[in-house]
Amino acid sequence: MKADTHDWKLVGTLDEIPKQGARRVHHGDRTIALFRTQDDQIFALEDKCPHKNGQLSQGIVHGNCVTCPLHNWVISLETGTAQGTNEGRTQAYPVQVRDRKIYLDFTLNQVTC
Repeated sequence: MKADTHDWKLVGTLDEIPKQGARRVHHGDRTIALFRTQDDQIFALEDKCPHKNGQLSQGIVHGNCVTCPLHNWVISLETGTAQGTNEGRTQAYPVQVRDRKIYLDFTLNQVTC
């Protein structure tokens, strides 16, 4: 059995994020958006659209995607990858929910396309 190599940090609770909404957390110079889907899945992305750095936390959550509020780019909450004909990617972070508490691993290169 492979050991868990994540460095989990408590960043909040499920109840602090509205369904189909977002909340921002800061870690050093990074701002990370936590997204809650209609079915209570939690995803974490750097709060920058790969197109023009729009705040994804201000976008519309639908299914497992978020639409950037600046130019309507659709970004996968699972991978941070732009959908459709758009190209680009924002950093996705591993996240866990245990007992309605949200844990995030801030280390980079954990989630890849």
